[in-house]
Amino acid sequence: MRREASVLHLDLDAFFAAVEQRDKPSLRGRPVIVGGTGGRGVVSTASYEARVFGARSAMPTAEARRRCPPGTAFLGPRFPAYAKTSALVMDLLRELSPLVEPVSIDEAYVDLAAGDHDTSVAGVTALAEDLKARIAEATGGVTGSVGVASSKSLAKIGSELRKPDGLTVVAPGEELAVLHPLSVRALGGVGPATAERLAQIKVSTVADLHRLTLVDLTTLVGQAHGAGLYRLARADDDRPVVADREAKSVSAEQTYAQDLTDPVRLAAEVEHLAGRVGTRLARNGTAGRTVTLKVRRYDFSTLTRSQTLAQPVDDPRSIAEVAQRLLAGVDRTGGLRLLGVGVSGLATYVQGDLFAPAQEPVAVTDEPQDDETVPADPTPGPALRVWHPGQDVAHTEHGTGWVWGAGLNRVTVRFEGPNTGPGRVRTFAGDDPDLTPADPPDWR
Repeated sequence: MRREASVLHLDLDAFFAAVEQRDKPSLRGRPVIVGGTGGRGVVSTASYEARVFGARSAMPTAEARRRCPPGTAFLGPRFPAYAKTSALVMDLLRELSPLVEPVSIDEAYVDLAAGDHDTSVAGVTALAEDLKARIAEATGGVTGSVGVASSKSLAKIGSELRKPDGLTVVAPGEELAVLHPLSVRALGGVGPATAERLAQIKVSTVADLHRLTLVDLTTLVGQAHGAGLYRLARADDDRPVVADREAKSVSAEQTYAQDLTDPVRLAAEVEHLAGRVGTRLARNGTAGRTVTLKVRRYDFSTLTRSQTLAQPVDDPRSIAEVAQRLLAGVDRTGGLRLLGVGVSGLATYVQGDLFAPAQEPVAVTDEPQDDETVPADPTPGPALRVWHPGQDVAHTEHGTGWVWGAGLNRVTVRFEGPNTGPGRVRTFAGDDPDLTPADPPDWR
């Protein structure tokens, strides 16, 4: 831990949804869900308007449809638009310091000490306020929350405390005063299973955790995990900011309070973990070819099974299907106490079957409804175009806009952009030669 608050953490607020609302004026102030739009899709990002109704990342899209009101927009992601906005933000961060560590497309750490800045509390507060204003101006109104502290863990916690569009500077010497009132879930590595174990011994806050000895914690959650929590509860974090860190894999795992034996429950847990992995891959704009399943048996023996695919995947459904096949080959006698799903062999995002015809989109601002599908054409002919909700398009007569909904070889387009007011809606044949996909609009 440093002597000054010189580690800055930036987390862009509901990033994918914020970009959609910037580029689509008719969606500003309304609930927006970005992710898989098919029956087995998973939410990647929910706008703050949608979170009021309980929608959240990694939730099945079908569940988000049930929770959110009519008028909620369900959109497929537009990675080129997000990448363009993210690149501008990362460039602004690199103006502050040569040491910038991107964590994902919408999150990064900055080492302010390497940038020759005034690292007093007043100095970093002014710097962070200026950074937030510059980000909003450069991105057309996308906001970010900032935490500045003496360590990476405290800076990240600080950026979460006042979302959205928040700023928290944790002054040197005040780390424990900020940490102790927080729920243990605020600490990295404390998921539902660990929180449940801690709750059983009446530990709910970081202050409660701080009172436990190292022996207590390692006995409860294991050597490595216990030692890590012991340090975090004391604000003991000396990890450096590593410039341009490149992830080699993305994974999610869960330890269960009781060993799992029910095949239905195991399948559901694999689906959930695959959803978490797919969401992180989407946020990072990457995909991977190797899917890995990790299991820990009732006797604490651990094994992994992997399958390498012909094409990179980032779709939670595809990841889950591979993981389920791997799980079918594992001896589950006696139960499993841990499950993990991961994807490795990462590369820049390659569009997979998130937008396959089997997941034909529907009108994005209507009440939740069953997906429409394009009927099979009994006579040979050119393949029908597949249009995706939220997709950027251009029409030779009406100009540029985005796909409001599609199905049955019809596509409805709202013609508007980031610098217009809410636009008019027109419906066309799905194979209309005057309607074509387009690049993301320029908001500047």
